[in-house]
Amino acid sequence: MAELKYISGFGNECSSEDPRCPGSLPEGQNNPQVCPYNLYAEQLSGSAFTCPRSTNKRSWLYRILPSVSHKPFESIDEGQVTHNWDEVDPDPNQLRWKPFEIPKASQKKVDFVSGLHTLCGAGDIKSNNGLAIHIFLCNTSMENRCFYNSDGDFLIVPQKGNLLIYTEFGKMLVQPNEICVIQDVSPFNVVAWHGNYTPYKYNLKNFMVINSVAFDHADPSIFTVLTAKSVRPGVAIADFVIFPPRWGVADKTFRPPYYHRNCMSEFMGLIRGHYEAKQGGFLPGGGSLHSTMTPHGPDADCFEKASKVKLAPERIADGTMAFMFESSLSLAVTKWGLKASRCLDENYHKCWEPLKSHFTPNSRNPAEPN
Repeated sequence: MAELKYISGFGNECSSEDPRCPGSLPEGQNNPQVCPYNLYAEQLSGSAFTCPRSTNKRSWLYRILPSVSHKPFESIDEGQVTHNWDEVDPDPNQLRWKPFEIPKASQKKVDFVSGLHTLCGAGDIKSNNGLAIHIFLCNTSMENRCFYNSDGDFLIVPQKGNLLIYTEFGKMLVQPNEICVIQDVSPFNVVAWHGNYTPYKYNLKNFMVINSVAFDHADPSIFTVLTAKSVRPGVAIADFVIFPPRWGVADKTFRPPYYHRNCMSEFMGLIRGHYEAKQGGFLPGGGSLHSTMTPHGPDADCFEKASKVKLAPERIADGTMAFMFESSLSLAVTKWGLKASRCLDENYHKCWEPLKSHFTPNSRNPAEPN
């Protein structure tokens, strides 16, 4: 396959046309009476028409046939995809999953669609308010079929192996440590397009990290890459947050992530390396969920080391990329997540059991590390 070329600029107005059909984009208008090459003009809207111009998301596509040209939809086996958030009783415990196992192709071929497994989620599809977190476990390419998600934009975070994704707007090669967001329908008959509502990918190594340079931690929002807004200003349906390699220089500070209870739900995953607050147990390809107001934080070993170490400028998380979906919704775990996946770590809570009291009621000032 020839090397792919990408258009740069997040949220920009972009355009592209198949080089085999030069001039396939109409000049000076979006919807001419007859399009070049006798194509069909079709608009894709990612926002309401009444949104302010600055937030309006739409693209025009010029297709061999419009998307409406299809046979009636038919129901297929849902597999492990669900939006039933009441399958099991709520579980307020800290949850962690061992790496999810990719089935061997020699035993059973599984493509992206059949390999989707809903782990947790919340909200209501009919009101277009909510999110779902899926694990995809695939070992073969999709053949003679395509997939689109009409419930919302699809954020994909690959952990192992490369994804060559065919979209309406072109191809994307997405590798581990990259992410992509997709809105597309059938990718097989678009000749040209222009607009600002398009699939995109992003290499997480390009994220410009900032950190505290004096003491304490800055607000974790400094690590936010993408946000899906709710109707309440400043409150997200989902924030996509990463914890990349960076410098730690805060003085007189417990530098790992602090102990925390949160009005938001936190789902974490690890793409590679070792997460700084839990060197063991939290592995690439696995995940963890700390639901609304469920306490969490560094394990006992991390606390002891970070409390006693002599502080000096240091590199943190080199060779590591952890991520988090933080949501204002209370995420419910599915039956597959709790049972059928067989990946739930029943011993997760034990990483905090060795924590002991260091309370010194007769001495306010603890001894500082040498």
